[in-house]
Amino acid sequence: MSELRDLYQEVILDHNKRPRNFGRLEHPTHQANGHNPLCGDRLTLTLRLEDGRIADIRFDGSGCAISKASASLMTDAVKGRSIEEADRLFADVHAMVTGEAGHEVDVDRLGKLAVLSGVAEFPARVKCASLAWHTLEAALHHAGAEVSTESETQ
Repeated sequence: MSELRDLYQEVILDHNKRPRNFGRLEHPTHQANGHNPLCGDRLTLTLRLEDGRIADIRFDGSGCAISKASASLMTDAVKGRSIEEADRLFADVHAMVTGEAGHEVDVDRLGKLAVLSGVAEFPARVKCASLAWHTLEAALHHAGAEVSTESETQ
């Protein structure tokens, strides 16, 4: 088993058991709900923007280990970043988990998010890993839209 695969399992289990930034923010400036009907994952993402940066972010809900770990990793990764930086991370993570042809995983740039690359080996889990990211995109750009992994845009 590869080193990244071992790390994938370790990080997914850790973030599932002890999710970071779990709960809801009081008085968020942005919010969205996400749902993955195939797996039953549901989450609410609340965040506060200050001066174009994600000052604080939380998620709440229930889901499988990959969904919860991805949301936990995402909130850690985007906290303090600008909207543009969060958008670039979304694009990189989406390409990585979907196994987009020609996409190289930049471990140095992505840090712990790189462990989500293992999801590409399990197509049924791609929507679990990407739900939080699509919900973030909705919160930032679509004024609290409801996101479903079964919609046309996913």
